[in-house]
Amino acid sequence: MVKQFLEKEGAQLEKDGEEHYYNIRTRFNKEGNPLDFLFLSRACFNGLIRFNRKGQFNVPFCRKPKRFVRAYITKIVNQVARFQDAFCHYCWEFICSDFETIITAATANDLIYCDPPYLGRHVDYFDSWSEEDEKRLFNVLSKTKARFILSTWHSNKYRENVTLKSLWKQFYVITKEHFYHVGAKESNRSAILEALVLNFTPKQNQLEKK
Repeated sequence: MVKQFLEKEGAQLEKDGEEHYYNIRTRFNKEGNPLDFLFLSRACFNGLIRFNRKGQFNVPFCRKPKRFVRAYITKIVNQVARFQDAFCHYCWEFICSDFETIITAATANDLIYCDPPYLGRHVDYFDSWSEEDEKRLFNVLSKTKARFILSTWHSNKYRENVTLKSLWKQFYVITKEHFYHVGAKESNRSAILEALVLNFTPKQNQLEKK
């Protein structure tokens, strides 16, 4: 099904270009077809996944009409097959709820991974992320019996994430440099030091205790 869908829509994309992309985006925002979403995620600008405040996918076209060549479709089909196999062998439950509710329900046998919008950076996602939200997350993670991993940012050449010292200083912080490729202009694409905050001792040797 995936192969046939991408071949069909890819051929139409090559013919009509961005007009077809935006037709698919409009259709997805009305109907929510997962195959449309798969197409959009591989044909949009830099593979971004972004929704506006109305819950609509709003990433523009990547301007590559010949995106879905045979080799690329095969790669996507193989990726979908691997994930499908994983879902068939395990029991999954998806819950849409406030993070406090989910984290509070975790036990000592659980591992929590949190990836909120980065406070002080690109926070205008589907909804905003404020200092109060960051404090709420800190408070509930500080009390959990589960192990947790929090993705955030450490610093760039202009400034640093002050919450790593004001809120998360009691936990372990692992850093790794990452280069963002999403800026419209190359001059806007710069390196950033990413951070993982953990409430357990990681096996990696490169860590710093705040």
